[in-house]
Amino acid sequence: MRTELTHDDDADEYQYDQTNGRYVFHHDSDGSATITATIVHALASIAETDVSQGEFSLYDSVDPDALDRIFSKKADGTERSGGHVAFTALEHEVFVYANGDVIIYPPSQTRR
Repeated sequence: MRTELTHDDDADEYQYDQTNGRYVFHHDSDGSATITATIVHALASIAETDVSQGEFSLYDSVDPDALDRIFSKKADGTERSGGHVAFTALEHEVFVYANGDVIIYPPSQTRR
């Protein structure tokens, strides 16, 4: 079962969780980057893919605009408190949680 993480700090940098064979990071919803931009850059770095050369588009896996809307603040300005979306991109399994947690499993660690 995949669960949300607890945080001591809010870091945009991803880290490899060797124990669980996954990359983890937390998206800062108060920062300037959208959740999809953060995911694209993390995936590109993990998969060693150059997004500027058109080698990868998130549209091949999920609608980025819809993903940004799902995880944006509510109309009254409050943060979303629950829910997640899972999809596969560049053969990596990606889990995005309402609290900003993003977990990426490499292809060899993907669990079905």
